[in-house]
Amino acid sequence: MIELRHLRTLMALKESGSLAAAAKKRFVTQSALSHQIKELETRINSPIFVRKSKPLSFTLEGSRLLHLAEEILPLVLETETDLKKGLDADANRLRVGIECHSCFRWLMPVMEQFREAYPQAELDLSSRHLFDSLNALDMGELDIVLTSDPVPGHALAYQHLFDFEVKLLVAKDHPLAKETHVVPQQLARLPLISYPVPLARLDIYRHFLEPAGVEAGEQKSCDLTMMLLQRVACKDGVAALPNWSINEAHGLSLTSVKLGQEGLKRPLFGAYRRNSSNARLIQRWLELVAGEGLQHQLKQPN
Repeated sequence: MIELRHLRTLMALKESGSLAAAAKKRFVTQSALSHQIKELETRINSPIFVRKSKPLSFTLEGSRLLHLAEEILPLVLETETDLKKGLDADANRLRVGIECHSCFRWLMPVMEQFREAYPQAELDLSSRHLFDSLNALDMGELDIVLTSDPVPGHALAYQHLFDFEVKLLVAKDHPLAKETHVVPQQLARLPLISYPVPLARLDIYRHFLEPAGVEAGEQKSCDLTMMLLQRVACKDGVAALPNWSINEAHGLSLTSVKLGQEGLKRPLFGAYRRNSSNARLIQRWLELVAGEGLQHQLKQPN
């Protein structure tokens, strides 16, 4: 098989005009270059150039190979350059997937800090892979996923960022509003207002109602946080949200109640591929998220 090194040697012979000069151009000894030429001539069963010709003269077979080299090598170089640019672009792009509807507001300061630190980087914050984000990460469609539900696997790494509390939100005149905490049985069959997420994926169901064998009430979906809070205030149902969402309830007749005596605590992880080419950006983003998350936790009411 004719290899790229053979073609590069032919180009060096043409450009330098002698074996000694070609060897110097290719950064090999003259003996090594001669051996390479002999190897190629054996493969095509024909000499490549006329020995002892001055200036160096190629045979018909050698001329055909030289023509091939003149066509192929520039394409190889162009492709290598394009691929390198692509890798550089990947190293300066960060695609973040979020499995939480209410994270966007408190992530805005993180985005601002990140863009100040890396003005040339392209940042994409998205929830379009909401129900399949870890698979999208594994397939290379995302670079980071913020998730509370890690899935074991060798290709992905999970960095713990912080823990947050999920609280029950009810109208101030709701019968549960005066409770310091609620037990699962008190929520049996109560209408539950949530983001458009399957019931089986909701923290209040997976980690509070289902383990206690309590059946959830009617699930009512709502896309926007403010609309969801207003519906809770109107006693259309109750909701369970991360404690950072409570800050958005100012001005509404709402109160929050602990889920269980100790509260329902959940972890937040930053998931990423172990072989990511933009590891530097990933680590900086996760550091900023962890710092901002901690600040939010400190601001939350108990």
